[in-house]
Amino acid sequence: MNPQHIELVKSTVPVLRENGVALTSYFYQRMLNNNPELKNIFNLDSQNSGRQPRALAAAVLAYAENIENPSVLAKAIEHISTKHVSLNIQPEQYAIVGDNLLHSISEVLNVPFESDLIAAWKEAYLQLADILINAEKQKYHHLTAQTGGWAGWRGFEISAISDNGISKIFTVKASDAQAIITTSTPQKISVKVKIPQQELEQPHQFIALPSTDGEYQFEVKAEENHTEYSVPNILLQHYQIGDQVLLSAPQIK
Repeated sequence: MNPQHIELVKSTVPVLRENGVALTSYFYQRMLNNNPELKNIFNLDSQNSGRQPRALAAAVLAYAENIENPSVLAKAIEHISTKHVSLNIQPEQYAIVGDNLLHSISEVLNVPFESDLIAAWKEAYLQLADILINAEKQKYHHLTAQTGGWAGWRGFEISAISDNGISKIFTVKASDAQAIITTSTPQKISVKVKIPQQELEQPHQFIALPSTDGEYQFEVKAEENHTEYSVPNILLQHYQIGDQVLLSAPQIK
């Protein structure tokens, strides 16, 4: 990025502080309307509750504030790239996100799409996308290099469900009967389920218990104030032993 681009991006910091959530809410609505296939990737419960727009607004603001030295955001980059890998985000999807984000900035801030400001944000986005894509490429490679490892989504069968009164413990085993990554400490895993009576899948992150016997176990608690896209509630109400779910691999460092 050249100095002019940097100054233009930094000039939007006050606006992002004041209206960042409005911008990101508009962005998600625009992108998911234009690209409905992405509804299978983004958690719609988090969209409807506002959690995801707020999280993205904070990330965009932090990036704009540190545009001259993005290395300051190393911890945030690590968190975001880990989350993206758990959702099987692919490099080609960054172009979709970027196009919708730039148009959202133009439309919400009421500046021409051909303006210098949008050009500056395009360079800023491309810089960030490149950092994330490279970080995620390394994580995918690390996952596939492990014994029992995999990248993306993998089919699992529910082999047991135990009820402890306040939650249920789901036990799952790989549908292909091949090895899975063993874990000695609790690890985050993403589980994707089908939404009842809809052609739609939704992901949710759970904590998997230590695994050494070819199975994963994770606790599922009912959610209050949920929408029809609540993965925990769908698991509790609609899934039984023998049913299939999709899992992404635990990312052990």
